[in-house]
Amino acid sequence: MLFDIKDFTNPRPANFTGYVRAQDARLIDASGRKLLLRGVGLGNWLLPEGYMWKFGPGAESPREIEKLVEILLGEESAESFWNDFREIFIAEADIARISESGFDHVRLPINSRIIMTDAGEPIEAGFLLIDRLIEWCRKHNLWVLLDLHGAPGGQTGTNIDDSPNNKPELFMEARYWDQTLEIWRLLATRYADETVVLGYDLLNEPLPNEWQYKYAAELARLYQELTAVIRSVDKNHLIVYEGSHWATNWDIFTEVWDENSLLQFHKYWSSPDTASIQKFLDIRDYLGLPIYMGEGGENNVEWLYTAFRLFESHDIGWNFWPWKKIETLTSPLSVRAPLGWDEIRSFAQGGDTVSRERAGSIFRELLTNFRVDNCIWRQEIVSALLAENPTVIPAWGFGFKGVGESYLTRHATPLSGVREAESVTLEYRFAHESGDHNFAQNDGRDYAESEQIVVHLNRGEWLEYVVSSSTELGSYVVENSDEEKASVTLTESAHGFKITAEESVRLFKIRLINSI
Repeated sequence: MLFDIKDFTNPRPANFTGYVRAQDARLIDASGRKLLLRGVGLGNWLLPEGYMWKFGPGAESPREIEKLVEILLGEESAESFWNDFREIFIAEADIARISESGFDHVRLPINSRIIMTDAGEPIEAGFLLIDRLIEWCRKHNLWVLLDLHGAPGGQTGTNIDDSPNNKPELFMEARYWDQTLEIWRLLATRYADETVVLGYDLLNEPLPNEWQYKYAAELARLYQELTAVIRSVDKNHLIVYEGSHWATNWDIFTEVWDENSLLQFHKYWSSPDTASIQKFLDIRDYLGLPIYMGEGGENNVEWLYTAFRLFESHDIGWNFWPWKKIETLTSPLSVRAPLGWDEIRSFAQGGDTVSRERAGSIFRELLTNFRVDNCIWRQEIVSALLAENPTVIPAWGFGFKGVGESYLTRHATPLSGVREAESVTLEYRFAHESGDHNFAQNDGRDYAESEQIVVHLNRGEWLEYVVSSSTELGSYVVENSDEEKASVTLTESAHGFKITAEESVRLFKIRLINSI
């Protein structure tokens, strides 16, 4: 069964009168209102990632980045930088902007080293950062999903979890296992009565690649032990489980471990169509648990518009990744790189030494540039995510409600690998031999000519595109494959607008007129 955003009455802002909970494979708030979550991830704040700094191998994990900064600035100045970074990178102004933009929650990635020492002792200063964020979110009507992004020892064996030895040692050493249980006991105890907290995301993207098979049973057992620890102190908060292999392998989810739980998948760089998420839909139906797309993004606006309409059409709440990073086309906030940042990047890759004085000047400017008002605001990203006056809609990004609701054609030749289950003719704009379509536009670039797809409609055939009620139909022009105005009729429809072909036409893009 597919769902309509209009089924959700006034879904924002957040309601803190009680807890968000699972009911009948959906999420509801304390008033019983059905929720379709729309949020953003606060990546890089409590767990820095090298790609967000434009670093490469050798400066990718938090430990590696911290070491680089210490070498450049010296121990004392490096410590001062990180204290300032945590005050500035995510500030109340960020939370206010997120709320004003129409989102209802944030996902907070936490590195265990922020809140627990290597010896297993809690770090109060780290918990106070979380407390402060919660207060900002209370003020600005956003829920907070707590996400253990970097567990003790590491849960992925890659740089993204800050593992000390690039192995998933959480599953190899008992002390890391015990520390992870203790972290969630501390978090659940501290926030048991806090309704601003949306829930507990137990582990980010555990066990990718070959590890997904080696430690599958251990992951399931850890999830069950974490659930027991949390429920011993907190009976109310939503518990969130991610699959292995970048949260895409759900083979371990064969039974319900907790009735008030949510299953999370992530989606990047793949075809945004129902076939690509069918396995998650099937498990939702089988277990009767709600599902959530907890990380997706790092792509161009055409993919973002289409993918996030896919999620919403199937009643899947989502969280976009990430809110902010340096020199980006793919996040709402783009941080301007300071003058001389290329020198820092070059040094990180083995290049020339940068003097302490020079490095200090560059990092001070970077801190200034992190502030919201000094960033470049990319409204086109938010517009694509929320379908509110999106700047461009690919012709192949029509709705996901099927024949008679999202499209009507007399006959069709689908395109292999891209919405091929739909009875709509998709074809490449330019004739060429092609294998799988490349959806990895993680730099935000437009599709290359060899990747461009058009929709072939015959006279009288139509497609529907989902946009918010605030989007004005007269603001759009429909282009054919020659990038000329197409011979079509635009009409308002139940979910947005409908395009009907007046003659045989190859549709390319629907563009916001003032963005051309």
